[in-house]
Amino acid sequence: MSKRLLIIDDEPDIRRIIQVSLEEIAGWEVSTAESGSEALIVVQSGKWDAIILDVSMPDMDGFEVFKRLQSDPHTQSIPVVLLTAKVQPSDRRRFAQMGVAGVIAKPFNPMTISNQVAETLGWENNL
Repeated sequence: MSKRLLIIDDEPDIRRIIQVSLEEIAGWEVSTAESGSEALIVVQSGKWDAIILDVSMPDMDGFEVFKRLQSDPHTQSIPVVLLTAKVQPSDRRRFAQMGVAGVIAKPFNPMTISNQVAETLGWENNL
């Protein structure tokens, strides 16, 4: 069964690269949002298997988006994978304490990001 993911990133090229990679390589259904405020509306439109969330965004950063997702009973159980250039051990500890499912470092490899997502979320990887 195909997975349904929401990508939240303010950079159009990053959104497109991730979307194409996950759709073409993994065969997953992918929707996108270009800002935290748009994401909070889009996420209400259906059932999501996971969210890939950029940490650094201008209007509302990924931490605020994650906090709002966690405070909403409709979205708090959706696993969130952070997408960030900050991946120091102290950052990873902070992210884990927040309750995120995992972290993918920027820059990422478009050919292997679907494997990274599947591994991070413990999904059977038959790619």
